[in-house]
Amino acid sequence: MREFSLPALYEVPADGNLSDIVRRNAAQHPGVAVIARKVDGVWQDVTAREFLAEVRTAAKGLIAAGVQPGDRVGLMSRTRYEWTLLDFAIWSAGAITVPVYETSSPEQVQWILSDSGATACVVELDTHAAAVEAVRDSLPALKNLWQIEAGGLEELARLGQDLSDETVEERSSLAKADDPATIVYTSGTTGRPKGCVLTHRSFFAECGNIVERLRPLFRTGECSVLLFLPLAHVFGRLVQIAPMIAPIKLGCVPDIKNLTDELAAYRPTLILGVPRVFEKVYNTARAKAQADGKGAIFDKAADTAIAYSKALDSPSGPSLGLKIKHKVFDRLVYSKLRAVLGGRGEYAISGGAPLGERLGHFFRGIGFTVLEGYGLTESCAATAFNPWDRQKIGTVGQPLPGSVVRIADDGEVLLHGEHLFREYWNNPGATAEALADGWFHTGDIGTLDEDGYLRITGRKKEIIVTAGGKNVAPAVIEDRIRAHALVAECMVVGDGRPFVAALITVDEEFLGRWAAEHGKPAGSTAVSLREDPDLLAAIQAAVNDGNAAVSKAESVRKFRVLPSQFSEESGHLTPSLKLKRNVVAKDYADEIEAIYAK
Repeated sequence: MREFSLPALYEVPADGNLSDIVRRNAAQHPGVAVIARKVDGVWQDVTAREFLAEVRTAAKGLIAAGVQPGDRVGLMSRTRYEWTLLDFAIWSAGAITVPVYETSSPEQVQWILSDSGATACVVELDTHAAAVEAVRDSLPALKNLWQIEAGGLEELARLGQDLSDETVEERSSLAKADDPATIVYTSGTTGRPKGCVLTHRSFFAECGNIVERLRPLFRTGECSVLLFLPLAHVFGRLVQIAPMIAPIKLGCVPDIKNLTDELAAYRPTLILGVPRVFEKVYNTARAKAQADGKGAIFDKAADTAIAYSKALDSPSGPSLGLKIKHKVFDRLVYSKLRAVLGGRGEYAISGGAPLGERLGHFFRGIGFTVLEGYGLTESCAATAFNPWDRQKIGTVGQPLPGSVVRIADDGEVLLHGEHLFREYWNNPGATAEALADGWFHTGDIGTLDEDGYLRITGRKKEIIVTAGGKNVAPAVIEDRIRAHALVAECMVVGDGRPFVAALITVDEEFLGRWAAEHGKPAGSTAVSLREDPDLLAAIQAAVNDGNAAVSKAESVRKFRVLPSQFSEESGHLTPSLKLKRNVVAKDYADEIEAIYAK
């Protein structure tokens, strides 16, 4: 099949914007808890009425401080209650949110805030404030900087105390569906990150249709979701806005370091995460079982869960013997794993990177179905996902209702729909290229089956997506590392892996001089020195310099020095000296595996 679409299940309000959600919830569900926050380690519910009041207070402060309709406001923080509060407050002030990863380097902060023309910025911690202050001289448009942990919200409340609710209501009504809601900066294949302009319509079409298609997972007053993804990532924003549209209760935690404890305390009915989260649950459980001398039992239980899940897709279903084994392991193993995930949930949604069929069958087999989806920043997160009642493990599901997926002649996945981005900020050339012929060209290769389920089979563009769902543009850090005299070529790897790493070749012309200066034997080569501590230290310095230009999640954590340079003759470079990444990855597969084996 070359093209597939589904009818929309949700109608986008033509004159509305995302701030309407907060007012609607307060009017229709005033006493329902729509969000929860942690106070002194204890979860406290915030009702729809209370949340609206806090959003208005923050919006008044922004307006009083001079934030104008259409202004861009930076937001640099870990995932927490205040992030969501400020997002809706910015929209209620008629402004546009510009998220900044809390791990971003000063260079990245400078680019995002300057390119977007941000007039104000809210940060969370001292380190975030320092990153902004370090580049503030190059941000002439930036007038205000508030810090959450230094009383920033309290300051906003004082600034806006004399403004009326009517003032906020007037501002809240200015933006229409096709106006920008946010500018999310996404990694590009070359140069600077591009500002992806997502409208209020984009999020309404995205989140509204997801909620309607997965309605049993979004029951008001019954269901809840725990948000631990970074809100600077578009997937995190989906996890924030969809529960608000439903509405169901949303809880926010800053990271996944203590995720199992947070899940046990919050007990969500729905989890939205990246494959790394589900991999960690599986690997942690298996490691614990092995440490307790129960590794063999766990492995048998895992094999049974996978076989049971696969049998669910067969016409005859699981055999009687398999059902009995499954029931035994449910009591011994599966119930304990579900308890680790909070004990109340039956479903999760996974995106950002491939989950893998084995893990998909494992989780469905233990009674916790992970619905895999696929999307990009430009598609406002999920552009395809598996429906709760007709899952096909190994695919990323059917198109978002109201959208179209087309497979081009060369296999590229093309998209059309209301959820797509409007443009790249200040970059009409890139916009025209990406939206050629009225279709968004994803750069990914895929196929559609007879039921319209999409399977991603490759990637045309060079963007790396780690197991944690982080998009990494290799050119930025590769260019910086390659600038070191010792380095001939650098190829960043990490697609579907837990972290970013690099394959590095040594410049053979410079190596002889370096070797003489450092007392190495005459005639030393890359082969003889590739494990030399001094050479590795010098390469590490080059890597450190490259890491300074990117966020922590994009930085190279490990590298391997290869025994020879890439060349056109070896088949690793094109005539214009561009890396043939697929050839390098294939020829040096063992080196890549060695990086992640330790």
